[in-house]
Amino acid sequence: MTKYSTHFGVYGVALKNEKLLCIRKNAGPYKNRFDLPGGSQENGESLTETLFREVLEETGCKISSYQNNRIYDSFVKETGRPDTVHHIFVLYSIEFSDGKKKEIPAIVADGKNDSDGAIWVKISELNEENSSPIILKVLEEITQSSKLLEASNYLHWKVKC
Repeated sequence: MTKYSTHFGVYGVALKNEKLLCIRKNAGPYKNRFDLPGGSQENGESLTETLFREVLEETGCKISSYQNNRIYDSFVKETGRPDTVHHIFVLYSIEFSDGKKKEIPAIVADGKNDSDGAIWVKISELNEENSSPIILKVLEEITQSSKLLEASNYLHWKVKC
């Protein structure tokens, strides 16, 4: 019998010039892959409070505007692990004020997150081998996949060491 656990997170989607703002994960099932800035809610925190805090922690930049919230989910079973994680995630389109998009620091060394910093990555360079299921769902949005609203299944997920 398959065991399930649930993870819920809130993430920011920043697109500019055919590039997506990504973080470099340094822990967890998406280690050594690109992911979106964001993460888990803290007790009593609203969705947008989580969005603002997590994006600041992982990129060093403050959000100036946000819109277009949407929710998706993925089932992720790491190879060699007994449980399958049902990852439910809320995405917001975000922007930064005063051209801050170009001033993303390479590394945010505050110890508050599982990111090794932010980077703008060409959309054409993102794929299942180097990206999290969250980014793969954004790619489905961009390509207007007919399966966009369906849960994604990654039942043989390999953590990159």
